[in-house]
Amino acid sequence: MATASVAFKSREDHRKQLELEEARKAGLAPAEVDEDGKEINPHIPQYMSSAPWYLNAERPSLKHQRKWKSDPNYTKSWYDRGAKVYQAEKYRKGACENCGAMTHTGKSCLERPRKVGAKWTNKHIAPDEKIETFELDYDGKRDRWNGYDASTYARVIERYEARDEARRKYLKEQQLKKLEEKNNNQEGESVVSDEDEDDDEDALKVDEAKVDESKQMDFAKVEKRVRTTGGGSTGTVRNLRIREDTAKYLLNLDVNSAHYDPKTRSMREDPLPDADPNEKFYAGDNRNRVSGQALEFKQLNIHAWEAFEKGQDIHMQAAPSQAELLYKNYKVIKEKLKYRMKDTIMEKYGNAATDEELPRELLLGQSEREVEYDRAGRIIKGQEMALPRSKYEEDVYINNHTSVWGSYWKDHSWGYKCCKQTVKNSYCTGAAGIEAAEAAADLMKANIARKEACEDAPAPVEEKRPVTWGTEIPDDLVLDEKLLAEALKKEDERKREERDERKRKYNVRWNDEVTAEDMEAYRMKKIHHDDPMKDFLH
Repeated sequence: MATASVAFKSREDHRKQLELEEARKAGLAPAEVDEDGKEINPHIPQYMSSAPWYLNAERPSLKHQRKWKSDPNYTKSWYDRGAKVYQAEKYRKGACENCGAMTHTGKSCLERPRKVGAKWTNKHIAPDEKIETFELDYDGKRDRWNGYDASTYARVIERYEARDEARRKYLKEQQLKKLEEKNNNQEGESVVSDEDEDDDEDALKVDEAKVDESKQMDFAKVEKRVRTTGGGSTGTVRNLRIREDTAKYLLNLDVNSAHYDPKTRSMREDPLPDADPNEKFYAGDNRNRVSGQALEFKQLNIHAWEAFEKGQDIHMQAAPSQAELLYKNYKVIKEKLKYRMKDTIMEKYGNAATDEELPRELLLGQSEREVEYDRAGRIIKGQEMALPRSKYEEDVYINNHTSVWGSYWKDHSWGYKCCKQTVKNSYCTGAAGIEAAEAAADLMKANIARKEACEDAPAPVEEKRPVTWGTEIPDDLVLDEKLLAEALKKEDERKREERDERKRKYNVRWNDEVTAEDMEAYRMKKIHHDDPMKDFLH
């Protein structure tokens, strides 16, 4: 039952509701009706039939279980194939150069390439195609029958019916023709052999059977009661078994012929081994075992057994995909070895069965045309062979170039042959550009050679003395070695006092005079924080 909303019910109301649901399930009470007047199946569970509270359903309904929201933007229509929109009388700018249609370009034109396009002839302008765009939903994009017109299948039915009608008409004409010949023979000849009469009668019987084939098809119909949704009704069920087929156990009634197992309905041997194989409809079940994919499966099993015996971890039943893949690889390798051996033998001994192939120049260069040249190579008589041109643009020279991009190659770079430039879409500089490029290359080589010559003989480097006063060291500065050693000792003592203040004396004498030796000692003992070896030097 589909409840509109969850409301409080007393125990008595709840009991009555359960009784009403049981009666509806038993068919004693009428089923509940939804908003559209359709009956609601009472056997639907409550968790499916109950509408959510946020829908505010006032009446019972199963609308919340259906896809009641549909996007109006999606469409189920399809392209109108072959439809034309507008037929122009003159060529329009931007249209196809071949046919004159406005809806495509010359490269994508599907018409036969004309000798002179519609752009130049201004005649036989093709109509514009109908261009449509559809926004399909998820199912519409994946519908393989989208756009199919079911009414077109009537043509297929009509074709088969016409064929059957022509066949019946032809057989009827043949039957009447044979009857006329028989009557003429009886009037013209007094004696007719019994064998001919029997043959004619047999042929007429066969023709009558073929003529009445459509009537005999009615015997395959069986009238029986067919159960439908609206109740029992009489329908027609066609029996699909072809009653003209002979059972396999009736092909040969000899007791000593092929054995037929009624339980499995199998007959392994051929019941008619002496019959013509072209006229034989059934040749035993063993014939299927040595034909088609059965033989391939048998060879696959044999390969799996032999590989397992040789130490391969392969099992046909446990890993059939692996076994099949290994068998395919085995066949490929075997075929390669076979061709390799054949090529080796032919390379060593040759192949006398094949004649030597003629050179390609002789095969493709023979023709009946006569062309006469002078000593300079110019054509005097005849016409030179024209090279075939494609539908794409060729030999288009841009930016004053006289050759195309890619006609020149140097130092792993493509370029233009006319100016030997390797920059694409550059402007052509001609012979002057070639001379300037060669001069620049020669100048660069000369500069490189001069630089290498300078590097071979390095200039002497003057030894610079360390800076003591923060400025340039005067050339006449001379340091006393004894005073420098004393200054180094004083600097060590000063640093020792800085590290431990307890060793600093009570009376400190201060001297403002700084000599060159003191400055040099300070510089030598100074800690450079960027020095990676500072922890090992001090």
